[in-house]
Amino acid sequence: MEPDRLLDPLIGAFDRALRAVFAPAHAKRPVPGSSEVPELSEPERRHSAALMRVNHAGEVAAQALYHGQAFAARAGSTHDFLVKAAHEESDHLAWCETRLAELGSRPSLLNPLWYAGSFTIGVLAAALGDRASLGFVAETERQVEGHLSSHLDRLPAVDTRSRAIVEAMRTDELAHGAQALAAGGAGLPAPVRTLMRYVSGVMTGTAYWV
Repeated sequence: MEPDRLLDPLIGAFDRALRAVFAPAHAKRPVPGSSEVPELSEPERRHSAALMRVNHAGEVAAQALYHGQAFAARAGSTHDFLVKAAHEESDHLAWCETRLAELGSRPSLLNPLWYAGSFTIGVLAAALGDRASLGFVAETERQVEGHLSSHLDRLPAVDTRSRAIVEAMRTDELAHGAQALAAGGAGLPAPVRTLMRYVSGVMTGTAYWV
């Protein structure tokens, strides 16, 4: 393989990593919900901020998964699907960052770790073939949808801004999961699904506090 054909994907992957972890995210769509929400009590503010930090960390990890899977995708159509999905979900990063700032909080300090680990998992998933990789996307989105639904149960009812953001994110995740299955995604074995839930639980439990 020519050096440029090997280096270009590596440079592109490194650039996407820097943008996802360190650069301010930019949304093409406006932040859902009204910024004029009733004032939160201090415990409500801290709880909402912690949940939105978890959501932001999850979006960093999702970006990394898509980037890793695109990096090692075999078919050009699969690569393009993954890059497009990551691009669309960059809105989620921007929305969560905006809400965290409104709540006087910050993203997880461990985001570089979440990105590196998820990128590696994405590459490994892609190494199993495009059908398995797309199935991994579908299962990831299914689990994320469940996680976001649980956040709607846990967010303060008065925090309509955060709730609107989470609702919009959930809608997008459902669409991406359905698209991955339609593109040929294969179902994953039960042990893999269980491992994915365990890894996700570690990340979300940690990001709530750090």
